[in-house]
Amino acid sequence: MGFTASGSDSSLFIYKQGTNTAYLLVYVDDIILTASSSPLLHQVVDKLCQAFAIKDLGELHFFLGVQVKRDAAGFHLNQAQYTEEIQYTEEILERAGMSNCKPATTPVEVKPKLSAHDGEAATDSTFYRSITGALQYLTLSRPDIAYGVNQACLHMHAPRDVHWNLVKRILRYLRGTIKHGITISATPSTTLKVYSDADWAGCPNTRRSTSGYCVFLGDSLVSWSSKRRTTVSRSSAEAEYRAVANAAAECCWLHNLLRELHVVVDRATVIYCDNVSAVYLSENPIHHQRTKHIELDIHFVQEKVALGQFQVLHIPTRYQFADITTKGLPTPLFTEFRDSLCIRSHEATTAGGVSDLFYRN
Repeated sequence: MGFTASGSDSSLFIYKQGTNTAYLLVYVDDIILTASSSPLLHQVVDKLCQAFAIKDLGELHFFLGVQVKRDAAGFHLNQAQYTEEIQYTEEILERAGMSNCKPATTPVEVKPKLSAHDGEAATDSTFYRSITGALQYLTLSRPDIAYGVNQACLHMHAPRDVHWNLVKRILRYLRGTIKHGITISATPSTTLKVYSDADWAGCPNTRRSTSGYCVFLGDSLVSWSSKRRTTVSRSSAEAEYRAVANAAAECCWLHNLLRELHVVVDRATVIYCDNVSAVYLSENPIHHQRTKHIELDIHFVQEKVALGQFQVLHIPTRYQFADITTKGLPTPLFTEFRDSLCIRSHEATTAGGVSDLFYRN
């Protein structure tokens, strides 16, 4: 039919003939199809129906547990339906004795990270892993809980009661924000903008850092991460710089994906970092004694900066949105950062534009 397989995502297929463009995203028996015009959309659907037993579900409402709502401004993605189906809002809260719990304003308290040895061993580690695994899937549309879920997942092998308290805190937060999700707005901008942060030596057991990033395409959040690093950083500058390199690697993948989607990114990607030393390292070609052990990351980022593909700029910590992925924040700051990441509640009705198909084997 003229589709080509994407090299960036094995589930994505792209059709491009002149001004006609179509994207086909396949996951087992679920398919999303969108096209530049309604005639092209129906043409592709008709050809698929001739070859396969396909049911056209019409406008996109759900995909892999993600609920999609559309209005004049764009799309709103959440997993409220998923949350109810896996029974860890109402039923699980009831089983945990939290059916009438008071909603929490943040998913994580403002205090040092939990140790692997605090408290007593959890009474039901299987139950802990079940709830934490469900929360992990929920982060697909909820970057505001990514840090808390990351911390809970670190202790899945040997959970303790303090770790279960963390999970309950996340559940209390979800109780009050069950309809929240990502809003993706229509915009002519194809500029990538990144906020990168690291919490140096935050793990009390391993002294590894937690790094995170938030990537915006135009005004919409499209990628995020909260992860404990695999190695110990010798300084805050090293931790922040490795976080910048990690964010830059993600942006390289996004550049390739956008290029395959025939989207032109004609401006340098800006990475905002709140560590002056890390910003300096991205442009300084001289490697000092204290930084030679991170030379590979230095070469990687410096090369991208020298080619004009990236800019690493300093930003005050007060405006570092990626803080939400590396540490617990006070309620006012957390709420402000959450809103800046396009996470909000939305009850708009769905309008047309994208077709959802189901392949019956």
